[in-house]
Amino acid sequence: MPLLTLLRKVERTILVVLFLTMVALFFGSVVVREFGGTMASRFAWIEEAVRLMNLFLVFLALGLALERGKHVGITNLRDKLPEGARRWLLRGIDTVGLLFSVYVAWLGVQMVQFVLKSGQTSPTLGIPMGLIYLAPVIGFLLLALRYGLSLFGVIDRFAAQAEAE
Repeated sequence: MPLLTLLRKVERTILVVLFLTMVALFFGSVVVREFGGTMASRFAWIEEAVRLMNLFLVFLALGLALERGKHVGITNLRDKLPEGARRWLLRGIDTVGLLFSVYVAWLGVQMVQFVLKSGQTSPTLGIPMGLIYLAPVIGFLLLALRYGLSLFGVIDRFAAQAEAE
């Protein structure tokens, strides 16, 4: 579990740093546009940077959100099932979620390779577009990890969901 605790801390730290950086950059962009005059055109890259950071912020938060029970779920049927049937349903949900997440991450890797081969770069930052497509790959791998941990009983994401309700 120390490895999982470390992963949680790293994820939270990255998310907080990304969010605060986005806020600072966007605030700076607004100030420069308001008071910078002709200098404002030099900061056009900020809009793109904030958009890309937002993309990474969303995908990197997938695993933590699942673990904390923050994903949308319909619980009416689940809550009415007897304990044995409920346990099988939850395992089925985790299995399908794990398989789907791994599949999407695999598709994402193929997309990253394809886009990197194309040589595309982002308009103002000049970052290879393939690197931007890494966000869903990383996010869905983190999601698959959480589904797997839930499937094998290492975490109880459904208890976290019940507490949130």
